[in-house]
Amino acid sequence: MNLFDNLTLPNGTTIPNRIAKAAMEENMADTNFAPSDKLMRLYQAWADGGAGLLITGNVMIDRRAMTGPGGVVLEDERQLARFKHWAQTGRSRGAQFWMQINHPGRQMPGDLGQQTWAPSAVPVDLGKLSKHFNPPQEMTQEIIEEVIQRFIRTARLAELAGFSGVQIHAAHGYLLSQFLSPLTNKRTDKWGGSLENRARLLLDIVRGVRTVVSRGFTVAVKLNSADFQRRGFSSEDAQKVVKMLNALQVDVVELSGGSYEAPAMHGRSRDDRTLAREAYFLEFARDIQSVAEMPIMVTGGIRRQLVAQEVIDSGVDMVGIGTALAIDPHLPGDWMQGKDNAPELSPITWKNKPLASLAYMAVVKYQLYRHSVNGSPNSKVSPLWALIREQVCNALLARKYRRRLVELSQ
Repeated sequence: MNLFDNLTLPNGTTIPNRIAKAAMEENMADTNFAPSDKLMRLYQAWADGGAGLLITGNVMIDRRAMTGPGGVVLEDERQLARFKHWAQTGRSRGAQFWMQINHPGRQMPGDLGQQTWAPSAVPVDLGKLSKHFNPPQEMTQEIIEEVIQRFIRTARLAELAGFSGVQIHAAHGYLLSQFLSPLTNKRTDKWGGSLENRARLLLDIVRGVRTVVSRGFTVAVKLNSADFQRRGFSSEDAQKVVKMLNALQVDVVELSGGSYEAPAMHGRSRDDRTLAREAYFLEFARDIQSVAEMPIMVTGGIRRQLVAQEVIDSGVDMVGIGTALAIDPHLPGDWMQGKDNAPELSPITWKNKPLASLAYMAVVKYQLYRHSVNGSPNSKVSPLWALIREQVCNALLARKYRRRLVELSQ
């Protein structure tokens, strides 16, 4: 199978090639939490770039529950025209365009000033950085049911806006991932305990979404291949959850890994082999693929065409690319033309891994900002400078966010 062959999904729709622009958090909403002009320009660059699939960064199901300030929210029809414009932009060159829908759970910055909810009252443990996250309260049955309905409503609105699918985010330590992990889910009711109970929220959301969207609308799930924390969600757990998803008309499962506490999604494999170093969740994918009845996508570190093709040759159906496309949105098109581009950021080797992960995300976000203003990327930007810039921007955005919520409540 070639990297540029199309892929037909279980719902009958077709992705033009096997390259996906993986989700990256942009934080470029306008004052109404809708897609801004900067976000439109950024996605036009990706649409022009030649990837067969574009996946948005986090779109939140609740404006009171954000992964960060400046996030896009879709919870009703008030800003649907902006989302329609966004969908048209992403699909303008023939790619499928999926909206990633998410709830942060306990991974919500404390300076946003909102109540933090999670499966259990287990705070984020980032050492000295823990102070930036408020201790969560355990979700009640009523709040759990509200979250289910919000995921379903956002998926329905995404289809109304013209997106070709949604990706339900159950990875990276966000709410659905928190329910799946025994480290963050200490419940003793039907939502906790056994893996079947811990997976109930994800499965109920998938079922609900599938009932309100058309058959040709793609429903995908992003799942951790593992938490990479002792006694956490394991690769064996991931295989079992994929088996549960087999019966629910899921069209694609994207495999990643880690959380804020164990940011494996920004790391590098200890194995120095090129394939392992660039596609560092591939070994887990091979195990999970043995039980999956839907296509599998692997994301994590891929930046070279040779490695992307090796991933496809291994039997994986799609490759998700994040950082490399943040640097060079036109990378897929360049590969199709025979160019041997391999964009890369310098590794951040700080001893404080959570802080290094924040710096890495800040460097990536800086590349996104540059594209959003029609500028050139700067992959050599200082991680420290990018982190300081990001913290200042986030502080200003958080202040605007709090003020905006007060205005909307009056």
